[in-house]
Amino acid sequence: MTIKQFNASFLVQEDRLLFRFNTIDDAEYRFWFTRRVTLFILGATAHLLTKHLEKTHSPETAAAITEFQKEALKEQVSKQASKQGEANGGQGGQVGAEAYQAASNYPIGADPLLVMDVKCELSKDGEADVLSMDFVLPGGANLNLKLGGPTLQAMCLLLDQLRESAGWGAPFVIGEMPAQPSDELNVTPNEITNKPKLH
Repeated sequence: MTIKQFNASFLVQEDRLLFRFNTIDDAEYRFWFTRRVTLFILGATAHLLTKHLEKTHSPETAAAITEFQKEALKEQVSKQASKQGEANGGQGGQVGAEAYQAASNYPIGADPLLVMDVKCELSKDGEADVLSMDFVLPGGANLNLKLGGPTLQAMCLLLDQLRESAGWGAPFVIGEMPAQPSDELNVTPNEITNKPKLH
């Protein structure tokens, strides 16, 4: 599946995010993200991308590159949003200037499904490095997304903006990773800590 757009909203009464995305083949997927799941995705993604960069850079340089890429995307999105004007009111959001287009096909249903857990690992998709993210859904179902480059950055930027709006605090800090083969770094929720990041 090739993702076209992301969209998310913070629902105050539910204290969770309604996260949805559409694909180039006119399909839409809708999920509920809790605070725990959102903070885990942000923490795990940052950790894995930094660890991947550390294969070819020092830890300090890898962290600086990750932060630079995040800030560059924020600036790009901010410029696009100012050109478009205020497209969304309230606590919703999307990344990019193009308005979100609802799809007509819902492969897993039109009602959002609660993401109960998330598993992340770096993997290869052909020659490209991607983040493989598994959403664990009710009843033992599982949905896998392979996200790379700008798509992954856009999703994380959107979640981070809504995390700030919700007042959910800093993303989880991922603990020391167990030894893994060089092409695989796995993160699961039992490796997280609630300690805030210090900047």
